[in-house]
Amino acid sequence: MTELHDSAGTGPGDADFAVFPDREDAAAVARSFARPGSRTLAHASGRPWLVGHWHDDEIVTASAGSATLAVIGCCPVDSAQLRRMAARLRDLTELDAPTRSLPGSFHLVAALDGQVRVQGTASGLRLVFHTEIDGVRVAATRADTLAAALGLDPDPQELAVRLLWPAPYPLFETSLWRPVTAVPPQDAVIVAADGRTARHTRWWTPPEPVRPLAEAAPLIRTALEEAVGARTRQGGVVSCDLSGGLDSTSICFLADRSPAHVVASTWPGRDPADTDLQWAQRAIKHLPDVEHVVWDADASPLVYEDLLGINDLLDEPTIGVMDRSRVLHHLPGLAARGSRLHLTGIGGDHVAWCSDAYYHRLLRTRPLFALRQLRGYRALWQWPLGGTARALADSRPYGKWLADGAGRLRGPLPSSVATSLGWGMAPRLFDWVTPEAERMARRALLDAAATASPLHPDRGLHTDLEQIRSCTRVIRQWDRMAARAGLPMASPFFDDHVIEAFLAVRPSERVTPWQYKPVLSAAMRGIVPDDCLRRANKATAAMDAADGLRRHRGDLLALWEGSRLEALGLVDGAELRRLAQRPTSPGLSDAILYSTIAAEVWLRGLSHSRARTP
Repeated sequence: MTELHDSAGTGPGDADFAVFPDREDAAAVARSFARPGSRTLAHASGRPWLVGHWHDDEIVTASAGSATLAVIGCCPVDSAQLRRMAARLRDLTELDAPTRSLPGSFHLVAALDGQVRVQGTASGLRLVFHTEIDGVRVAATRADTLAAALGLDPDPQELAVRLLWPAPYPLFETSLWRPVTAVPPQDAVIVAADGRTARHTRWWTPPEPVRPLAEAAPLIRTALEEAVGARTRQGGVVSCDLSGGLDSTSICFLADRSPAHVVASTWPGRDPADTDLQWAQRAIKHLPDVEHVVWDADASPLVYEDLLGINDLLDEPTIGVMDRSRVLHHLPGLAARGSRLHLTGIGGDHVAWCSDAYYHRLLRTRPLFALRQLRGYRALWQWPLGGTARALADSRPYGKWLADGAGRLRGPLPSSVATSLGWGMAPRLFDWVTPEAERMARRALLDAAATASPLHPDRGLHTDLEQIRSCTRVIRQWDRMAARAGLPMASPFFDDHVIEAFLAVRPSERVTPWQYKPVLSAAMRGIVPDDCLRRANKATAAMDAADGLRRHRGDLLALWEGSRLEALGLVDGAELRRLAQRPTSPGLSDAILYSTIAAEVWLRGLSHSRARTP
């Protein structure tokens, strides 16, 4: 196995690559993927295996016999350990268990007897796509890389689907180009020795949520320690968000126990009722070795800022563009303080707290307990009795729920209790979406309804998994933006090991109206001081979003001038321009524009990138 360098490669956190079978016709295709600055990792034959960009710190490779393995990303595995895995390998499906034993967040690529296996993470943070190019099956970490090789334009129906608010599973996991196949996060793709035939094989299943909290807490603590340790074991300087919330506070305390020097970063909110700074200051009193940076609240970019200036090369639309400026704004300042990596608490809301929909099943298995808890939820969220009863009585299977949603795309937004206790938020389209786009989105929903199975039969676990995977679609794009800005980001809560540890907890102990994030509090007791674990709320930044909508209405108006979506016949540009001039219109504060803005910004970036590409 040899590596060929066209240059020094890319910076950490920005790895992307394509994978090729060990065939002469594949070698010809691989050469067309080489770009200035790209690197090539070769098969034992000398033919290209991986072509793309990665940093030396992000890859570990090993060979034994006819097997070769490569781990690309964050994983504390060494070449000797990887070589032992390769030596035992007799079939590529045997990698399922070893893969699940490795902490971190990474892609795994394997070659054995002419076959190739590629997989990402169960979280969806690292994805895999594949397509056939000149008779060769090529896998890649980005869909747009494969689409560009085929000279494809985005599929209008896929764009119409992305206008749904929200696009439900499995529709948000498809690629924007019909010939490019997305590999579900729980699957690996195996390309046969013929170089053309591919199949998906499942390597990950979610744990059953049956573990008592007392038994789970030390396992969660260990998983989080390993996740943070994988990023901090090399020492140096790392930075951490410190909002004062339980999630970022936990990461900050864990990082402080590592060999790295920690810089904690706090953005106070503009809202006078925001208590983030007070809670962050409470935590920092217990962290004497941590450098604390408090940014000027009024200098923080607002939501919707700089939408017209986004030129990141993204492989799908993301609502993350709304907060891009806010996410990236402080990274140069942290890099100037020596940080090599920025750790976030993103993902804690998705794994340490969970869906109320578990009570749909708990009502049937533990009715007295469930009724007591549901009484608390009704008081907490102001759920009406009739709506709660109807949501709990709704036993439609997932496919039927999808099909019913296809028939009500223009209706009002569903009630919060129906969303919380059901399969999720039913998708909606709004007045600016054209009838043709509605027809395509409805057809896609009905097609999915005919074959789709939920991510788990329990609608609570299904909803948890869907929320994790929809969030990581945003985070994977933010991670690429951050790496491009010069300071990579990492979100340890989204490591597969951490997700598994949280999901295994009994839902009756994981979600309760009487306590905020009880599982994380139990796991962090003894690491995070008790007075920092008492916080029972979080800031929402609602004021920043409302202010951003008003301040940047000029940018929104400019966004719809010469709209790409309008040119494709998917939106009514005149209606969107009218809305931009009325930022206080009812409903806009509920983020209903996000999916449309995301698609428009993405199409603009796609056309700009093509104009720059020779």
